[in-house]
Amino acid sequence: MSHLLRVGVIGAGRVGAVIAAGLRAAGHPVVAAAGESDASRRRAADLLPGVPLRKPSEVAREAELLLLTVPDDMLPNVVKVLADSGALRAGQVVAHTSGRHGLAVLAPAAALGARVIALHPAMTFTGTAVDLERLEGCVFGLTAGSQERELAESLVADLGGRPTWVPEEMRTLYHAGLAHGANHLVTLVSEAMGLLSAAGVDDPAGTLRPLLDAALDNALAHGDAALTGPIVRGDVRTVAAHLKDISTNAPDTLPSYVAMAWATLDHAVTDGRLLPIRARAIATVLSAYGERRVLPHLDSTAFGA
Repeated sequence: MSHLLRVGVIGAGRVGAVIAAGLRAAGHPVVAAAGESDASRRRAADLLPGVPLRKPSEVAREAELLLLTVPDDMLPNVVKVLADSGALRAGQVVAHTSGRHGLAVLAPAAALGARVIALHPAMTFTGTAVDLERLEGCVFGLTAGSQERELAESLVADLGGRPTWVPEEMRTLYHAGLAHGANHLVTLVSEAMGLLSAAGVDDPAGTLRPLLDAALDNALAHGDAALTGPIVRGDVRTVAAHLKDISTNAPDTLPSYVAMAWATLDHAVTDGRLLPIRARAIATVLSAYGERRVLPHLDSTAFGA
């Protein structure tokens, strides 16, 4: 356990209230929180009972460890305003939970002598007590100077998480990987349930759950080798039939289906699992429903050029 610090949190949203509650459970006293929306106030009441809600500058002045858990685009202005107002000080630990940002966004705090840390939980949050259990084993993307590395890892340990170090210049790419994998997965699954509903399936979620559980486990364990389905098999007529029925019954889903089909075809061609003649035929079918592309290892004559 790290040395116990008086914690203040600015932005009692889904992430901030949960992280603060996790630190509180580890013994760190949470002395104040800031949150303007009704939802933030409810979360603070549920997850941080007894913790007073105050203005951001007041929270900053009381905290030894200040958690900035505001949206990414707001973070630079929040740090600047707090620094300019005199609410930050030398020796204070200032940490944000943004995936995109590293230490540069905390430069105004560092200039005052604060110890700065980027501490991003690679997890999706509901803003409820359910999330506290999900912190156990959660990976935190950390960026910190050499003197703050031990403290950053200790805070993650207090939360029950696991650290992974992300270079300052790679924070945005790191965050893009997480967003692409998690946020776009939600969109993809929602669209898949929509197709099943349109097909008359009574329980789309229940139908997909075992398939998606297995697909996710296989993908995480084996990467591209886990690919199955009509594109990898070279089932041109099946792909064409999919596209025809989707365009008729769920046209809003067609662009994402086509985009993911192109990406899947690209992977199948690159790793050599799909014969070029089959790949060319599928590419021709996809080209009728979207942008023409030239895939690696296939010449442009495949697309009627």
